[in-house]
Amino acid sequence: MTVRALFQTAKVETAASPYDTIQLKVFYPAQMSGSDQEQNLGVVPADSQQAPFKVVIVFNGINCGPELYQWLAVKLADRGLVVVTFSWIAENLPGMVALTPGVDLKMLAPNVYGTGPTASALPALLAALERLQAEGVLAGLLDLDHIILGGHSAGGRVAIESADSRFHPQVAAAFAYAAHTAAIVQLGYASGTILPLPDSLPLLLMGGTCDGVIANSSHPYGVAWEQATTPVMRTFREAIKGGRDDSYLLLLEGANHFSVVDPFDATTGRPFLDFPATQPEDQLRNLMAEAIGLFIDAHVHSQPTALDALNQRLGSTHPLIASFERK
Repeated sequence: MTVRALFQTAKVETAASPYDTIQLKVFYPAQMSGSDQEQNLGVVPADSQQAPFKVVIVFNGINCGPELYQWLAVKLADRGLVVVTFSWIAENLPGMVALTPGVDLKMLAPNVYGTGPTASALPALLAALERLQAEGVLAGLLDLDHIILGGHSAGGRVAIESADSRFHPQVAAAFAYAAHTAAIVQLGYASGTILPLPDSLPLLLMGGTCDGVIANSSHPYGVAWEQATTPVMRTFREAIKGGRDDSYLLLLEGANHFSVVDPFDATTGRPFLDFPATQPEDQLRNLMAEAIGLFIDAHVHSQPTALDALNQRLGSTHPLIASFERK
């Protein structure tokens, strides 16, 4: 399959200039046509035979460029999905300018949390998808009633916290790597608090046993984590009730905080806190992509064979799977 990408911009109405513009890169399954537009401008039509395309929005980690997730976007687009990555430079905290997934800090407060999404970029991204549905190579080809939110680290957190049909009814599922919902004590929470998730949609939560960033970042939560995976496991076990058999916890043996990115960028963020990965990271990424793809096929595309394949794959004895839970 041919995977192509196009670019788009979006304005964040709640942000002040110059920090109010998001730049999107949208990956899609394409079909070469040989047209003059294709030859002269590089505009390749979408493969309409695979439409309507369900859409995945990938929320990056703080100071992690969207290009670090292009490997995943291409793999998912190769499965027939449209995938959105984006870049937003913003001042989330006074004097702290960063590449952000968009975290609505006021929605994390004790009396407010759970009443709305924490992903402040989401309304602008959804509006951009509506424009793509109206004109261009993806016009009329998007399934905007089945949008999947996914992300890494802080981006993964806002993805799983915002996956609630009460907030945005078009959201159908969510996945995250190296994310948890531990509460920051400076906001007024008790030490070690795990905040609840919406628990209304299918969820895939993933983590790595060598996540040094999580292991070395427990102070804001008023605790010392017993293991690098402790807050991820506690999020799965305490933040959702389950009962529908569509929520999953996948812990990857030897994966660290940045095993989900390629190429690795040591110049920004906090990679100096991480532990070394102890397993081949290309194999870890392949397993992540396979799990995410099967999860979407099973619970968004509603493919029975994918559900069986997902459960068999994650429940099997595999050297890269440290543990697997479903509820």
